[in-house]
Amino acid sequence: MSQNSHSGNVPPTPTKPKTKTIVNSLLSATLVGLSANKIEVEATFTRGLPGFAVVGLVSSDIQESKERVKSALLTNNFKFPPLKITINLSPSDIKKRGTHFDLSIALLIALQKQEIDEKDLYVFGELGLDGRVKSSSTLFPLILSLKEQGILKRTIVPKEAMEHLSHIAGVEFIAVDSLEEAISILKNKSYKASTQKFDYQSESLVIADMNYYDERSIESDFRDVKGQNIAKRASLIAAAGMHNFMMEGNPGCGKSMIAKRLKDILPPLLEEEMLSIAKHQFLDGTVPSFLAKRPIRSPHHTATSASIFGGGSTQARIGEVSLAHKGILFFDELPHFSKNILEALREPLQDRKVNISRVHSKVEYDADIMFVSAMNPCACGNLLSKRKACRCSEQEIKRYKNKLSDPFLDRIDLFVVMQEISAQDKKGISSKEMKSMVNQAFILQKERGQNNLNGKLIEYEIEQFCILTQEAERILDSAIERFSLSHRSLGSIKKVARTIADLDASKEIEKKHILEALSYRKR
Repeated sequence: MSQNSHSGNVPPTPTKPKTKTIVNSLLSATLVGLSANKIEVEATFTRGLPGFAVVGLVSSDIQESKERVKSALLTNNFKFPPLKITINLSPSDIKKRGTHFDLSIALLIALQKQEIDEKDLYVFGELGLDGRVKSSSTLFPLILSLKEQGILKRTIVPKEAMEHLSHIAGVEFIAVDSLEEAISILKNKSYKASTQKFDYQSESLVIADMNYYDERSIESDFRDVKGQNIAKRASLIAAAGMHNFMMEGNPGCGKSMIAKRLKDILPPLLEEEMLSIAKHQFLDGTVPSFLAKRPIRSPHHTATSASIFGGGSTQARIGEVSLAHKGILFFDELPHFSKNILEALREPLQDRKVNISRVHSKVEYDADIMFVSAMNPCACGNLLSKRKACRCSEQEIKRYKNKLSDPFLDRIDLFVVMQEISAQDKKGISSKEMKSMVNQAFILQKERGQNNLNGKLIEYEIEQFCILTQEAERILDSAIERFSLSHRSLGSIKKVARTIADLDASKEIEKKHILEALSYRKR
């Protein structure tokens, strides 16, 4: 029998079973304006020419993370596998920025052979070349936004960031110092949360089961401003209701002094409002104090539109208007600001938002501000002076005042013309006394069930909370005919009268309250 007779009985060569490629993933996020978008960081390791690629519409700072991740892993005795490593940041249609993706990328590479089954665990942290886990300026806004959306329950974060992150309640923080520590936590599933919690040092005020914080330190006292009793009264009303406020007067009469003292008598803040202020400050690159103090921003009249409202050629940055969120935006020498800036300011004064549109993105920032401004009566400043002669012609005065349009002025609730200082002027009410009166008015507003303070009431809230007596109604009706009041002006008068009534502890708006509110109209 020939040797070939048994060839049909040769068993086939066994093939190796295909190994399933593990695709591990961890959660992170990227910031678009003030809102965080959830990002899934995926990793695959495939046969081929060794390489390391990060894909998914990522910015240059994420591309640079490859070198930081390599160095951090190699300095911690990790050997890179001879495989093609692909990291994908999903969804791929959102532009991702930030150095906080370093830690999640490094963990996926270090634990390539272990299946990671953590569907709700977020990971944030920038890596040092030696494997240290560092914080970044966008970390606080990211985590606060995710918590507000209700999608963040637990997260691995840098231990050095806990000083600030401990202010955010309701999140389980797993704080780490190094990459090695983070690897050990995921390997052993030892998710021990940090117990560090922040204790606010400010005084607290409980109204209708809500806890408000109030920092009562006074940096600059209203007692230092001699005379100007009408302007001080208007300042008290403006602070108690967070009304937009304008002062007009000769140079040196105390306009800027009053504006800078307003911040110390403003109403208390909720914890959520304090965190919102801190979020804006982090985006500006500053470390907040987390005190219950409302911010004050005073840009110069030479500032560009981008610096005031925010913007940039490629990435939208936060501007002065949004940095004044929940506080004061002060424009000194108001008519010297460009017409474009003043007209653009109408939107945030009305909607309490700043919208920035770019080719690649549209960004929205919160801007719930109290707008305070000061201006001279004319270009030379001496129109109201009894001692100095005005050098301006009628045409120059008209041109100076025409920079402020009626729609813009319609958004200002209180106008005061200030007098020149004199030797007879006396020191008056102190900031401490004014702060106490503001707090009493604040309590009344909150006990009525108002979410917004009087100066920020919207149309249906004005009808609900601004209840007038019959006599006050008659006065207001005659004022509508006499002064041709617009619908917005009418609302402003009611809101100011409501605050004046609150300062008098009056449930209804009376005749005297309407008359005083009318006296602060722009003439």
